[in-house]
Amino acid sequence: MVIDCCPAEAFDTCLHFMRQEPLNYARIYLADTLPPGVRRVIYLDSDVVVVDDIRTLASVGLGGHVVGAPQYCHPNFTNYFTDAFWSDPALNGTFHGRRPCYFNTGVMVMDVGKWRAGGSTRRVEQWMEVQKQTRIYHLGSLPPFLLVLAGDIQAVDHRWNQHGLGGDNVKGRCRGLHPGPISLLHWSGKGKPWIRLDARRPCSVDYLWAPYDLFRPSSPVLEE
Repeated sequence: MVIDCCPAEAFDTCLHFMRQEPLNYARIYLADTLPPGVRRVIYLDSDVVVVDDIRTLASVGLGGHVVGAPQYCHPNFTNYFTDAFWSDPALNGTFHGRRPCYFNTGVMVMDVGKWRAGGSTRRVEQWMEVQKQTRIYHLGSLPPFLLVLAGDIQAVDHRWNQHGLGGDNVKGRCRGLHPGPISLLHWSGKGKPWIRLDARRPCSVDYLWAPYDLFRPSSPVLEE
């Protein structure tokens, strides 16, 4: 993930351009950049804090799947794709035989060997090429991942992605922690803790980020 520094007053416009940054797509090419001997890798976005033993996540069984990640089947999956996609059976037929569910690509365990063997990089790229011709999904690197893998991943315990902590720093909405055990905190969403901390307008969950902020002032003054 690109570490953004978007001002709140222009966040939507800034976010639009940030999602097109090449580094947002780097995760697609992990298998191509890692040495051949690497068989498994954990990908984590830059806006996470791990509060548990990462070896537990590294050792989860993938059940023959390419990727393992916490998945969520209650969000409205259709929102990630355009009407042009859902109205064309040649496109939406890719989900035939699968029960596609949302998963956040900011926390993934990947079987690198299976990714390579299945040509997953090329499959993701093919959907990106379709997007260039016809807008079939909304901006970001997540939708092409969903097109290839949604409904065909190994579900991982939700404790490994306490996501959505970024909330929305445009409208001032903050989000609290979800109930249940926590192994990884993830500030996915529009708001980023380093921006809110710098602006002295943090959400309560941002205090959990503050000790790990490499650019924090020596004597921070935080306000609710």
